Amino acid sequence: MSRVCELTGKGPMTGNNVSHANNKTKRRFLPNLNDVTLMSDALGRSFKLRVSASALRTVDHRGGLDAFLAKAKDAELSPKALKIKKDIDKAGAPAA
Repeated sequence: MSRVCELTGKGPMTGNNVSHANNKTKRRFLPNLNDVTLMSDALGRSFKLRVSASALRTVDHRGGLDAFLAKAKDAELSPKALKIKKDIDKAGAPAA
């Protein structure tokens, strides 16, 4: 399972551990991913997604999964999230 957020595309970053003696060793910064179940109001069902904590806060801020996906760029979404977005569009949900 890859360490990539399904809604924002956020993935691991690289950097350095820097010691007191200024020695540098490579390290990875991993996103804070959580397995969550989000409810779609337009489709009336829930979806299990692997989402970063910051994306989860953004979903709440925008008013739910449907509103988040309406504003999200297709390039950032996973194939699973893209399918949900297209299903919501087919259902004729208002883009609020």
